[in-house]
Amino acid sequence: MRKIGLSEIEDIALGASLLGAGGGGDPYVGKLVAIGAVRECGPVTLLEPDEVPDDALVMPIAMMGAPTILGEKTIGEHEYQNLYEMVSKFFGRQVYAFMPMEAGGVNSMLPIAAAARLGLPLVDADGMGRAFPELQMVTFTMGGVSATPMALVDEKGNSAIFNTITNKWTEELARAVTMSCGGSVSVSLYCMDGATMKRYGVRDIVTRSQKLGEAIRKVKSVSGKSPEEAFLEYAEGYRLFKGKIVDVLRETKGAFNYGKVVLEGIGSDKGHQARIVFQNENLCAQVDDRIVATVPDLICLVDAETFIPVTTDALKYGKRVLAVGLKCFEMWRSEAGLELVGPRYFGLDTDYIPLEERANGGEADV
Repeated sequence: MRKIGLSEIEDIALGASLLGAGGGGDPYVGKLVAIGAVRECGPVTLLEPDEVPDDALVMPIAMMGAPTILGEKTIGEHEYQNLYEMVSKFFGRQVYAFMPMEAGGVNSMLPIAAAARLGLPLVDADGMGRAFPELQMVTFTMGGVSATPMALVDEKGNSAIFNTITNKWTEELARAVTMSCGGSVSVSLYCMDGATMKRYGVRDIVTRSQKLGEAIRKVKSVSGKSPEEAFLEYAEGYRLFKGKIVDVLRETKGAFNYGKVVLEGIGSDKGHQARIVFQNENLCAQVDDRIVATVPDLICLVDAETFIPVTTDALKYGKRVLAVGLKCFEMWRSEAGLELVGPRYFGLDTDYIPLEERANGGEADV
């Protein structure tokens, strides 16, 4: 048990933005929401998973929709309270703690804001260990946990509770309502007891985000190593490519951000070209004619000088970035995990090959 205050929020937002793999929304927007709540209501208590009673009701909080739209709509005044009351009423008991659903600039921050405003603790775990674009793409789905009852509210006061036959149906129906509500809403889903959270959750995600954020801030002060070497070592990352953005194709469709970014190599990568495709999050990185990383491993773009993460909605012509690969949570590499979030689910014509095998020359041609 420890407290999350303003300084911790800065580092969590920065580190979670890296784990968002290009998605999860603008960390600046999420950070403002969390900072405003903590300034007004005080620090948030962060619980380790084992500190939560097995029979306690844990309530994940997230936004659903295109992060670019959230940046324009922002969060309404009463959305967290409305979600809390809907969930408590449905289950007939009080919520013990909030929990993030994924890492990312926005969805790592909204649960902190909700916990501050409602005076509840936050659990140091999530359901992804990164960010994914669809609701069923969580470790809890592999554990047989239902996404519903799912509570949904928008900034205008509209609300709904879904009860669906599969988690994929939750995604389909909630996505349609999200579009009707303007492309961005607040949700609570996969409400569960403490025992289930401990068994299937990705532990220590808030703490890892904070440590990564702190490391990014201090990367240029590490002695004996270049900033790039220090960053890759602390993040346990694989260098994929360094280049200048020469083209960005982006469109919002079905409450998702779709697109592709093209990089022309600089430095040791001069003369080569990289392409990265995304659906909210980066899905596949290809250097020349060779795939170097795919989901469910994390493909992250960071500023080539500061190593601050660059989200897909912040990509712009001329920016110099370093593409980095991070290994995903081990459960995603199982057969069930790859069925949910493997490259073929997203329409990529390749089997999953672990990042470290591709980096060591494993089969990776297109």
